[in-house]
Amino acid sequence: MRILLPTGEMTCQLVRDAAVGYPADVVVTGRIASFLTPVQLKKLVCCGLYDMVIVSGMCTASFEDVETECGVPVFRGPRHAADLPIFLPLIGKVELSRTIPADDFLGDQRRAEARGKLESMEESASADFHLGALKIGGDSRIKVLAEVMDAHRHDDLLGVVTEYFKSGADIVDIGFGFDATPDDVRRCFSELEDVRGPLAIDSQDPLLIRAALGSVDLILSLHEGNLPVIGEEVGKSETAAVIVPNETGLSENIAAAESAGIKRIIGDPLLQPVGSGLVKSLCSFSHPGWPLFFGAGNVAELIDADSVGINALLAGLAKECGAAVVFTSEHSDKTRGSVKEMRRAVEMMALMEDRPYPKDLGIDLFEIKEKRRRREPPLDYVSVVRAMPVPDEITYDPCGNLRIGIEGNMIVAVHNGVAVRGERWDDVFYTLIQRERVSLLDHAAYLGKELYKAELSIRFGRSFEQDGKF
Repeated sequence: MRILLPTGEMTCQLVRDAAVGYPADVVVTGRIASFLTPVQLKKLVCCGLYDMVIVSGMCTASFEDVETECGVPVFRGPRHAADLPIFLPLIGKVELSRTIPADDFLGDQRRAEARGKLESMEESASADFHLGALKIGGDSRIKVLAEVMDAHRHDDLLGVVTEYFKSGADIVDIGFGFDATPDDVRRCFSELEDVRGPLAIDSQDPLLIRAALGSVDLILSLHEGNLPVIGEEVGKSETAAVIVPNETGLSENIAAAESAGIKRIIGDPLLQPVGSGLVKSLCSFSHPGWPLFFGAGNVAELIDADSVGINALLAGLAKECGAAVVFTSEHSDKTRGSVKEMRRAVEMMALMEDRPYPKDLGIDLFEIKEKRRRREPPLDYVSVVRAMPVPDEITYDPCGNLRIGIEGNMIVAVHNGVAVRGERWDDVFYTLIQRERVSLLDHAAYLGKELYKAELSIRFGRSFEQDGKF
């Protein structure tokens, strides 16, 4: 198979490097690859014996007539030449597109393939035991347990539990503070009786644990202090339990739990935060015959760093430690979104089974940074006008000012008592223009900046302040 790779002067070396080892001709068609015309391409195709043409994904022209006249299919490659080393090995293995840039449809395809593989792996995986239909341990995927803290004081317990499951939690842990009563526990689980998905209680108080029996699938946590009081009741209820060390070691407490009749056991060696013994505590994670609990939330909450990378690394540590369940939380603003992040992270670790590293899996956790920088062609111009500073004196728009904010996942622009709401900044901006609520160009530019900043704030879970820095 002979492939034609037309490219531009600025990217030709990248394309040539990527094409080494492939039956491909790299031909420079001009300064910028995306400016390729059907007339240029027709001349190239007619001059050689090609089975396929891969044009830049940035091309906007239609090459349908070239295909018809020359009989050679013309497909869209990736937008950026830097992605060709990933794209070229897939030729002949995947169906290419004549209209959609390869990085778009291949990304969607790889994500779909990753999803299908995850489902297939989990369906065939073994388990140490089940929580309902959920597999725990064995060679099944690490399960994500999300915690609702102080549930008895929560205004919308059902809402947050539902959202955690929607975000990817496999189990939701209902936590109760020291001031909670058995009636609080019964009330909270009554609110959640229609929830589909395993629930846990987080309490070491035997009275609260007793009040939850029959409503939960898992108990956090039992040790030598409460096992003598509540252990046999937990065993008779056939509820699973997380066992922790206290004054007595983990192995001894697990033995006591087994003696009490508790059959489904998860051991928690207690992961310590950075600076308080993280590495030393990792040494306690062995696999002595029961599934292990990995308290990642205790680490992520106690370090001032973005949770995305922290959660990815913690999921990798959990994988190497053989953990069956990983605990995460969203107690603070800085860890908002951790449930979704941790679910993606443990899926990455599951897909790593036949690879030495968790990369090029079809899914990733990039949020701000990118895997490789794009090399855009330089701008073409003949003269330069230096930008002038904005005048200190503001000319107000005769149409009036707007107040911009965010409500949940919606961008809101308020003008003269009317709120325009939308999920995308350009939809809100277009509506304001169509309704003639903006008349000055500089005001329109300002609104575009602020509305897009609001969209970014929603995307990254940050607070938004009009006229403030992002």
